[in-house]
This record gives sequence, C-alpha cells and structure tokens, in this order.
Amino acid sequence: MLQALTESLKQGTHLRKEEIQSAVDDMIAEGISVEDKAAFLTALAEKGETVEEIAQFASLLRDMAVSPELDPDIRNSVILDVCGTGGDHQNTFNISTTVAILASAVGVCVAKHGNRAVTSKSGSADVLEALGIPVDLAPDKAAASLKDNGFVFLFAPHYHPAFKHIVPARKLCAANGQRTIFNFLGPLLNPLKPTAQLIGVPKPEICGKLGKVLQSLGIARGMVVSGEVGDGGFLDELSTVGANHVAEFYQDRGFHESTWSPDSFPIGKASISDLAGGDAQANADLIRQILSGKISGPKLDAVLLNAAAALFVAGISESMADGWELALDVIQSGKATAKLEALAHG
Repeated sequence: MLQALTESLKQGTHLRKEEIQSAVDDMIAEGISVEDKAAFLTALAEKGETVEEIAQFASLLRDMAVSPELDPDIRNSVILDVCGTGGDHQNTFNISTTVAILASAVGVCVAKHGNRAVTSKSGSADVLEALGIPVDLAPDKAAASLKDNGFVFLFAPHYHPAFKHIVPARKLCAANGQRTIFNFLGPLLNPLKPTAQLIGVPKPEICGKLGKVLQSLGIARGMVVSGEVGDGGFLDELSTVGANHVAEFYQDRGFHESTWSPDSFPIGKASISDLAGGDAQANADLIRQILSGKISGPKLDAVLLNAAAALFVAGISESMADGWELALDVIQSGKATAKLEALAHG
C-alpha cells in the first residue's frame, strides 16, 4: 500500500483520511523496508503536506503514544507546552526550556515534550539532565511530577514506542538532505495533549499552516512563531533582534496572523550572536544564572519575551506586556531559582 501511495503523491494527489491510516500502519510496521518508508516521506514532502494531512498524521500518532493517567484536577487545568521544532541552525541556548521552567515557577502546569539534540549542541533533554531534572520518568512518575511539581518532561522515545520503526527512514531522508513531515510533527505529539501551546518554527511561512493544525487538534489556546535575526535568518523562537511572524488563536477570538517588532518591549540592542549557547553543561549554567537574576541583557530579554508569550497563551496574563513583568518578578523574587532547585531535587 505504501508504494501505491508514494506513486499517488508523486502525481500531486493529496491523501485521504483512510489512506493516512494505511500509511501510518505501514510506517510503524517492521516488515516494510526503510527505503519504501523514506520514499513515501520524500514524496509527501515534495508534494507539500496540507494542513489536513499533518493534522491527521499527528492525531493518529499521538493517539498511539503512551499517555500518563493524570489526576482529574490536573487534567481539568491549563497544561502548557513550550517548544521549538528545531532546524533554525542558529545555535542559541535553550530558550524554550528556560521559559518552560519559568512558566512553571509562575504557577502554570507545564508538560514539556522533547528529545535530545538533533540540529543543535544541546536539546531539551540534554540540558534538563545537566540541570539535574529527571528526563526519563515512567508514566506514573510523570503524572505524579506534574501534580506535585507543576512540571514534567516527557522524553519522546519513551512515549512513542512505535517510532522505533520510523526512525531509520527519517535518518535516511536526513542523510539525503530531505526534510519530512516529522519536522512538523514533533511539537504536536505531546502524549498529555496540552491545552495551551507555544511553538517556534524556523520559517515564517510555516506559522499559519502549523497554527491551523494545532487548532484542528483541539488545543484551546495556541501560538506559532518565527523570529527574524538578520541576513535572511530565522529563529524558532520569538526574536528580540528582528521582526516576529506569529499565528495565534484563542477560544474567545479567531485565528489571526501578524508580523510585529519587539520594540515595544524594554529590549536593549543585540544581535543573534548574543544568544549563542554551548553544550548541555554550558547551557545549564546559563539557565541557572538567568533564573537567579545574575544575567541581564540579551539572553534575559530573549527569555522574558518568550515567557511573555507563553504566559499569555496559558491565559495567566492579559497581555504579553503583563506576562513580561510577571516573568521578571518571578526571577527577581527568587521564585524561579526555588522552582529550579525543587525540580532538581524532586
């Protein structure tokens, strides 16, 4: 079936729901060759994935994930995920991970879904591990962590066992310089199905498409962002050094796309090089210093801008300006460091 679908994709035909189900069944099957799977992923990418196709793939794969059983009070609360797709090749420090910890310190339930580094020196799992925060919790421990600490990291390979038969095909595509639908899917597959989500993508044209996918998956409040950094480069975060492209939606208002400058925030002059990170240990040290208030300037500004968006998406603040002030107060009061220490010892 996968070979037939590949040929159909080469003719520019979009996949129907039942065909996507068949494709997923074949992609996770051990008996289908890596080459056939890679050919399918390549044909789908070259055709161009539609919103409906990405959403259906995401829905099916997310339903196959191992899902921790949450306490009813947690399940009925706002659950936030903050992550980037990666692939911007800007080698920044772990901004999203810093924001996730900061949002948790404010009082948001944060369920961060991620992996080890692929296109950077330090992925979310790598830096959290360097901070002493557990990254390999079993489902029952993960649910307990979210209830007790307001934070949990879900290490993607542990929660998506079916992916072991997909990974070789993804690697083959990557070796050929071919992106696949999985470049979009990563942030959409959180097994806890968060109600609020901030996603960063490496190209502005992806914002609207991924935002509509996110909305179709039932997320109550979502924002997809891509920030300009000069010389034609983009960041899979909100940028403090250039214009930001944003697609967002909320329960009480419709889908909206915009481009705006960060100039309305109290941000000092900076360049993308000011946001450079290192390996996991170096980035962990940076995060400790930022959350303790020992670092100001461009790195703090980048964290505060993205935290402002995260808190607004979570519905904790009424505006991004309010979110900025709230995030800064949590750092200056010592609550951010206290949260980091609690997570490392919890």
